[in-house]
Amino acid sequence: MDLDEEPTHAKMAKFAWREVDHAEQPKREADERITDFHEIYSLFDEATIREQASRCVQCAEPACVEGCPLHNRIPEWLGLAAEGRYLEAAEISRSTSNMPEICPRVCPQERLCEGSCVIQSREEPICIGAIEKFINEYALAHGEGRVDVAPPNGKRVAVVGSGPGGLACADELSQLGYSVTVFESQMLPGGLLLFGIPAFKLEKEIVERRVNLLRHQGVVFETGVTVGVDLTLDQILKDFSAVFLGIGALKPKPLEVPGAELKGVIQGLPFLAQKNAPIALGLPPVEVKGKRVVVLGGGDSAMDCLRTAIRCGATDTVCAYRRDLANMPGSKKEYHNATEEGARFMFLTNPLSLEGNERGEVSGVHCVRMEFELGESDASGRRKPRPVPGSEFALPADLVLIAYGFDPVPFPVDSDLSRIEVNDWGATQVDADQRTNIPGVYAGGDVVRGPSLVVHAVRDGRRAAASIHRDLS
Repeated sequence: MDLDEEPTHAKMAKFAWREVDHAEQPKREADERITDFHEIYSLFDEATIREQASRCVQCAEPACVEGCPLHNRIPEWLGLAAEGRYLEAAEISRSTSNMPEICPRVCPQERLCEGSCVIQSREEPICIGAIEKFINEYALAHGEGRVDVAPPNGKRVAVVGSGPGGLACADELSQLGYSVTVFESQMLPGGLLLFGIPAFKLEKEIVERRVNLLRHQGVVFETGVTVGVDLTLDQILKDFSAVFLGIGALKPKPLEVPGAELKGVIQGLPFLAQKNAPIALGLPPVEVKGKRVVVLGGGDSAMDCLRTAIRCGATDTVCAYRRDLANMPGSKKEYHNATEEGARFMFLTNPLSLEGNERGEVSGVHCVRMEFELGESDASGRRKPRPVPGSEFALPADLVLIAYGFDPVPFPVDSDLSRIEVNDWGATQVDADQRTNIPGVYAGGDVVRGPSLVVHAVRDGRRAAASIHRDLS
């Protein structure tokens, strides 16, 4: 759509984006925020929200909606927010998203809705995430945010895992009148929202509030229960009409270089869980203060590790990544936040081995510089790096955090969960409606697609709930 191809009367109403500058979401200064784990972003004031929402040109075929995996009705609630009708805006936002106050905190908007905004070809895009966060926090602060729940229909559904996919599925089904029980292996519900995402991105009270809203809808949470160990799949299917598996992908990808077994070389997720979880998890303590930390990887988990290590008192934090910034999978917003807070990045740098001292502790990372092969791409479509001969060097390190991503955890071979079909790399196979090969068993989120975005898990949970409702009706 050409922004200038509009009738004259429409142009006058639609060109606020030329008159109002894009505003950055309020953010605490780096030297203050690295002293705690509180969220770094705060809310816009109402005047700014109305101004920023008025920049939306109300496209006839909004690309931002297509760019959102949930197809959120973004122009509708932007238009209401521009008029100060925040409660109505939040109601529309809730109609397509089960956690509309959480997704704007953790979604990479620059790759999704904002990255698709039509005006970004000329100006900065609409700050969709910040407005979505505001209208939903406004609604919750004013006693809104709850949804209508249908009368009980007499049918029970089990949800395994209380991450974003499981919570979304439970939310949808409870609204339809189902009795929903969520089984969670940890002692608190929330999954990676609680244990994997640092509080400086998502305060734990926000997750707890969302869980309590579901409890108010009648959802029951059974914590400390591991399906496949404490409870079999057949037992669940005997007591419930259907089950949704939203157990995530928590098997870390290994570091396959010499020296990976040295002391002080640990996976990023246990490190993040230990430093961010609101309860003790029984993990071996990791001392960071005064240490030189090297993080291997370039995704959002790597950014989280860097920023957490800084807050824990590391003297130096370096991210070594084998591609360049343009090909880094992590959010560019998180990259900028990390650099503001003192993290250093060494791009086109690949580890060859880890060096240790006489006590078996890691003391450095032996690296090689990389360059891109002309015209070569890997399976993901990104440019393929290759080593530069004679460019090896040593990077000092007292602690090495591996953030190479995750694979689905294999189902125990002695468990009836092993009847569920998986693909070549261990992900649960489902059809277009999230059904597995076992009747009554559905799955979604990372256990199906591998490590992905929160919003993708929410979409899978919603799709599975719709499929369950159709099948049981």
